[in-house]
Amino acid sequence: MGKPAESSSTSWSALFGFGCFSSSHADRSGDGPGKVASAGSRPPAPPAPLLSPDDLSLSLAGSDVLAFTVEELRVATRDFSMSNFVGEGGFGPVYKGRVDERVRPGLRQPQAVAVKLLDLEGSQGHKEWLAEVIFLGQLRHPHLVKLIGYCYQDEHRLLVYEFMARGSLEKHLFKRHSASLPWSTRMRIAIGAAKGLAFLHDAAKPVIYRDFKTSNILLDSDYTAKLSDFGLAKAGPGEDETHVSTRVMGTQGYAAPEYIMTASASCSWSC
Repeated sequence: MGKPAESSSTSWSALFGFGCFSSSHADRSGDGPGKVASAGSRPPAPPAPLLSPDDLSLSLAGSDVLAFTVEELRVATRDFSMSNFVGEGGFGPVYKGRVDERVRPGLRQPQAVAVKLLDLEGSQGHKEWLAEVIFLGQLRHPHLVKLIGYCYQDEHRLLVYEFMARGSLEKHLFKRHSASLPWSTRMRIAIGAAKGLAFLHDAAKPVIYRDFKTSNILLDSDYTAKLSDFGLAKAGPGEDETHVSTRVMGTQGYAAPEYIMTASASCSWSC
């Protein structure tokens, strides 16, 4: 498996200037159970300002990720028609669409897409949206869902992915009316998902996924498994580190026991 094409070994936090991606151990006062800041410890630094749309575009320079307007995505989804509604998760509703010359004149490769809208009253917010853009905007692998583009306009936050025709693995395993998957297909899906995780962990700038579960494993028309939903992803340990300190995140029942007990994320145990 290859590593992501990166122009340098710059850390995720330095590359994007966004505090939530730092792997620093300098301030752990709020991380993990039972950890209390000492009396002489420094007060936490103020939160970093939000990246502007222009800053985000510059951060993604050299990638093939497109910046869309709200109006372009209205055209792509037929004004977010309910006939194009695919489903809804913690991030917000998802619609099927098509990106072609109607959406952006001169676009060379028309394709079906999934457009995800951030629900401003939902459980996720700008930070999770930005994590998704940052990580999937820089990483490319056959077993990671491809980010086609995003929309960062006023209060609107949208994500545009390749359309995964067969939906999530969860749907195939747990829905009553779904046909049972053959064992050979199940094994191929499991191996594909594992390859996606291995790619993240072995990257020059490692990434800890933190939300590995069946609903986040999407399947294309050939049942190729691809990891999706990087809203909880975190920069992995640096060259001289074995783990990073972090709040416990993810879905109960899926996180590694070592991660739950120590609030320390490592590529060897925390997916």
